[in-house]
Amino acid sequence: MRYRQAHASRTRIFPVVLVSILIGMITWLWIPPALAAIQMQVSNVDYKDCPPELAEGAVSSFSSQEANCFLVTGTVNNTSGKYIYDADVFGRIYDANDNRVMQNRTRLGGIDEVPLGKSEFEIRISVPTNLQTPLQLKQFKASGFAGRIGR
Repeated sequence: MRYRQAHASRTRIFPVVLVSILIGMITWLWIPPALAAIQMQVSNVDYKDCPPELAEGAVSSFSSQEANCFLVTGTVNNTSGKYIYDADVFGRIYDANDNRVMQNRTRLGGIDEVPLGKSEFEIRISVPTNLQTPLQLKQFKASGFAGRIGR
């Protein structure tokens, strides 16, 4: 009697184990590569005043006070071997007195597409009028994806 019960339970378990192993192998083989952020170097970072049509009505995101409009420019270097989409540009901006221009925020903007090699970019920022220039631009970098990310 015991032999029959043990044999019956083994025969029920064997197909379950076999199916589990097959599912595991199939999913392991068919899993698409993860969409990991690809890091890119940023160089030649500078800024300039916005042209009048961009600067009109600039308001600081920190309060309802007036703001100066600037365009942050630079070069991003895509050495990944892949076309990059939805790249975020990060950096720290300080005023002439070492005050952070954008508190608790290092993402400054985005670049829709970054081809292979070096590309120029431009990001509009607003800086409260009470902060002194020249601005100091530090620790700039960019990261993006080899595929579109739900935008």
